[in-house]
Amino acid sequence: MTPELAERLAELGIAPADLLARGLEIHAEPAELALAETNAEGREFLLVPAAAAAWQAMRRAAADEGVEMFLLSAFRSVARQHEIVAAKLARGQRLDEILRVSAAPGFSEHHSGCAVDIGAPGSPPLEEAFETTAAFGWLERRAADFGFHLSYPRGNASGYLYEPWHWRWRA
Repeated sequence: MTPELAERLAELGIAPADLLARGLEIHAEPAELALAETNAEGREFLLVPAAAAAWQAMRRAAADEGVEMFLLSAFRSVARQHEIVAAKLARGQRLDEILRVSAAPGFSEHHSGCAVDIGAPGSPPLEEAFETTAAFGWLERRAADFGFHLSYPRGNASGYLYEPWHWRWRA
């Protein structure tokens, strides 16, 4: 763990040992990112080049089968993750509750440039209802063909709540 990361965690009151005890890994930011998608509002989503290519191929394959899906989140920096957790703390949320739904800075799969949060038309973003969409059904059947895997299924050992929208690409 870098001194900068240790300082960020200490500032938020997060004990690294607690995160490591949950089996969580530190994820370094990648040296290179590529554009994976741009949404209708012009927001750009970045991933490592191979994950970006895999996402694009997977999205095209789903579309060819009549299933629409889009990115809600992709690469996220350690600094941005720090801001997210700090804002939740400032709103009075308890740290243990925050760390069930948000990764600590340095521990988010989004830092790797290999993780995506996926949305579908008509489904509220980043909610469990995503599991009822055609996109989720398609992902369950076909995502592994493109190297994507559901990171946080029900009852996962990491201590995170179920996130049917969060998928990670692995080479």
